[in-house]
Amino acid sequence: MAAHRLGSWFGSRRPAAAVPGPVADGDRPHREAAIYTRDQESGDHLAQVLSERGYACSLQLNAWAARYAARRGTPDLAVIDWRLGERAAGRLVKAITQATGNGACALLALVPGERPDLLLTVLELGVSDFLILPFERAQLSARLSLIESRLRELDQLKALQENLAKEYDRFLIATGGRNDGIWDLDLATESVHYSDRWKAMLGFAPDEIRDELEEWLSRVHPEDLTRLRAVIDASIAGELSAVEQRYRLRLKSGEYRWMLTQGEVVAGPDGKPSRIVGRQTDVDSEEATREAVRASGLQDPLTRLPNRAVLMDRLRHAFARAKRDPEQGFAVLFFDLDRFKNINDGLGHLTGDQLLRAIAQRVERACRPGDTVARFGGDEFVVLVEDIKDVRGATVAAERIQNEFRVPFDLDGNEVFTTISIGIALWNPEYQRPEDLLRDSDTAMYRAKAMGRNSFAVFDDAMHRKVVATLRLENDLRRALARNEFRVFYQPIVAIDDGRIAGFEALVRWQHPERGLLMPGEFIRVAEEMGAIIQLDRWVAEEACKQLRVWHQKYRAHSRTTMSVNLSTTQIMRPDVVAGIDLILRNSGLYGQSLKLEVTESVLVENAQYAKAVLEQLKALKITISIDDFGTGYSSLSYLRRFPIDTLKIDYSFVSRMLEDQESAEIVRTIITMAKNLSKDTVAEGVQTRSQFEALVGLEVSMVQGYFIAPPLPKEVAESLLERTAGHPNHLAKILADRMQGSSPRAANTRAVG
Repeated sequence: MAAHRLGSWFGSRRPAAAVPGPVADGDRPHREAAIYTRDQESGDHLAQVLSERGYACSLQLNAWAARYAARRGTPDLAVIDWRLGERAAGRLVKAITQATGNGACALLALVPGERPDLLLTVLELGVSDFLILPFERAQLSARLSLIESRLRELDQLKALQENLAKEYDRFLIATGGRNDGIWDLDLATESVHYSDRWKAMLGFAPDEIRDELEEWLSRVHPEDLTRLRAVIDASIAGELSAVEQRYRLRLKSGEYRWMLTQGEVVAGPDGKPSRIVGRQTDVDSEEATREAVRASGLQDPLTRLPNRAVLMDRLRHAFARAKRDPEQGFAVLFFDLDRFKNINDGLGHLTGDQLLRAIAQRVERACRPGDTVARFGGDEFVVLVEDIKDVRGATVAAERIQNEFRVPFDLDGNEVFTTISIGIALWNPEYQRPEDLLRDSDTAMYRAKAMGRNSFAVFDDAMHRKVVATLRLENDLRRALARNEFRVFYQPIVAIDDGRIAGFEALVRWQHPERGLLMPGEFIRVAEEMGAIIQLDRWVAEEACKQLRVWHQKYRAHSRTTMSVNLSTTQIMRPDVVAGIDLILRNSGLYGQSLKLEVTESVLVENAQYAKAVLEQLKALKITISIDDFGTGYSSLSYLRRFPIDTLKIDYSFVSRMLEDQESAEIVRTIITMAKNLSKDTVAEGVQTRSQFEALVGLEVSMVQGYFIAPPLPKEVAESLLERTAGHPNHLAKILADRMQGSSPRAANTRAVG
């Protein structure tokens, strides 16, 4: 069974999947599959199975990149690992269904076995099928067979619909388009053939309008003419393959009526555009407008706003116009609701939909008539602001929109306040594609959220540099894992009662080939987002345990020394975490009591029941459990009683201020006293000075850790420290004496550790 499970955290390393793979069954149609997960190993396993069934696979490990790819790609099958996080996975499902159309892409959800409560949420999102992790390969094959059967049925239905649509189009053109007017524009001569119905729609007899383009354009409302001309020009230049515009057209009587024109560009023998053939529909009445827009798939069914297709069409037109005339600037405003999930969870999805409709109305009211307000997907909206000269025009629009949210929404008697975060991307000649403005406005929106929400941010060079730097860092991280560029440093932890080196904390460093030694704060967040943190943490644990076993064998005086390793939220939520740690202990020859695992308070509070079960299993292996950075999180006394915790690590932020800040001093005193009453050890981390050390000794802390003792050390220097102290009954006294003589690890390695 284990051979068919997805890769474990502490399992054997596997190379990245080479996709697409060979087609195992020649009768199977070629299909595309997208895998969204943070677990490289799991993704490789899935890609291997899918490629054997004839799928061309793509693997997305970064949450932001996965969401962006989902919007742009059109796979036949999407496999979404719910360990991405409930919100991230849900947003992916919505992005995929909105990009491909409901039912056009099969969705397979991978649901953690320890979270059966997720199944209802997953199914409500409309996934095609699901698998509980871990699963057998046979189970995956069975699910894929069912999904492929549905896909074949969809292919047949799609082909039938396409044939019917073609026949209907031929019928419309042959019969004069029923109530539509047909037009045929020759791009070489700019002559247009108008059907009799087209002329009659304007109130003219067949012989009253000449076959000239100007006969059409001269009757278009001045406010709509520029946009229509831009579309025609872009079609002539080969930038567009279809025309779709709503505009006002002046009739023979002098009144204006709204028209919808739709056409397709026809290529000549040389492959270049030669003609545009289309139809014109009278959509002047509101009901006719709605029906025409709905029939042509241009309207979001919930909010009645233009949908993404319309937005992209108008964005391309604005982009083409600005390219020709840089004075015709525009901006893209991308926004979503702050904490919209709370509204859905608290008041229900129907109320959430009602709120989205109300927001659409308010935003439309805040915008100018010529601006485009579109629903991008979920709770995301985009406003295309045209005809602006500089960034002030965009920020004024953002301010008008945000002002609409100062008044609460009345949703069936519930008064709801909500805010939005807006990202702004202003067009400039350096942009190469319209889609890039959406990308940059999305980036700016997340910057606005980081600034505290309910604000707006303008994309600038600094954000661009940050995005580029993050992408470069991701690429460097992938290479670093393959090239073994990471190093484990060891910081001593000293017991106060007898002065011995009680243990070390294993801390990762990155020996970057160009930037030198990097601290965790410079790369850990990116490693978590791209899914590399699991492989990295597994390697740190393996290296640290092997190293401690070597030191135990070499130095008898240090045989009781322990090794502290961080256990992240991602790791502890893996169903095979206990088996993986047990495997590391057995492979390294280390006893369980020599290993200390450090967890954060948030792990215990957010996943209490599951975390308790995991920690009890780890305790059964004689492993010691510590709470890292104690006092900075939820700090609930109840979990100190409920969970098998041995040690509290007092956060350095309290230790560093305890001599100057009475509140910090009292927090440290309280933690130490509470731990003694509960028979638990304490470790004060971040001890920098002798004064801090002496104060902690007076409070009877169990152990200390920090630069006053020694900084994090390379393994060679840490081993030298063990060798020098092996023959002394009080290791701390020896370390401090060496410092007085100028031979301390700190003096020798300040440059090495930064």
